[in-house]
Amino acid sequence: MKKLSNQNNNLSICHETITPVNVVRNLGVLFDSELTMKSHINKTAAVCFYHLRRLKSLRHKIGQELTTRLVLAIIITRLDYCNSLFAGLPQSTLAPLQRVQNAAARLVFNLTRYDHITPALIQLHWLPVYHRITFKLCVFMFNLSHGHMPPYIANNIVEAGRMSTRSGLRSSTSNTYSLPRLRTKFAERCFAFSGPTAWNSLPSDIRDESNFTTFKRLLKTHLFKKAFNLL
Repeated sequence: MKKLSNQNNNLSICHETITPVNVVRNLGVLFDSELTMKSHINKTAAVCFYHLRRLKSLRHKIGQELTTRLVLAIIITRLDYCNSLFAGLPQSTLAPLQRVQNAAARLVFNLTRYDHITPALIQLHWLPVYHRITFKLCVFMFNLSHGHMPPYIANNIVEAGRMSTRSGLRSSTSNTYSLPRLRTKFAERCFAFSGPTAWNSLPSDIRDESNFTTFKRLLKTHLFKKAFNLL
């Protein structure tokens, strides 16, 4: 992907000069000039750790149950907010968010930094950050497959069975979606690619489920087993 020069990028509109910046905020999400999402992830991690430190001072007074509720409301919701934008990012970029989740689990069970975190995540039944992103993508795809997504999104995604080249093939009746042909790895982060990729990877019985509540339950169980090698 070609980068724009830092020179002569100013825009003049109605006698006003608009100067480009490295990071902008839209609906609470920080977008950097190269769309790495690092600014947003690092900011989210910093805010979460700030709240975790405050909760830690109350942990011995409020107990485990209330701590869990507060962590879910204050920390986990921040990890999940707009996390579909993180699709296709490397694990190294997502690492700060996973450290936040690990720290939150340690706080709930009053563990030390040297205690192994996997048993705590399993007991809490929390999906790791990477799989939470997949969960969100699949939920969007479920809504799309049932006609509950806006046209500007739905029109960019095509069922495999509707493609003339797939007529008569097994994939034409498998409730899967075709993947667009892309020229760059960066482009694979778009929902038109990441959404169908996540959806197509699901077992057919989950894709074919029509009840939304049941679908989410089956999806979380599948991703949970996959995340912790319980399949």
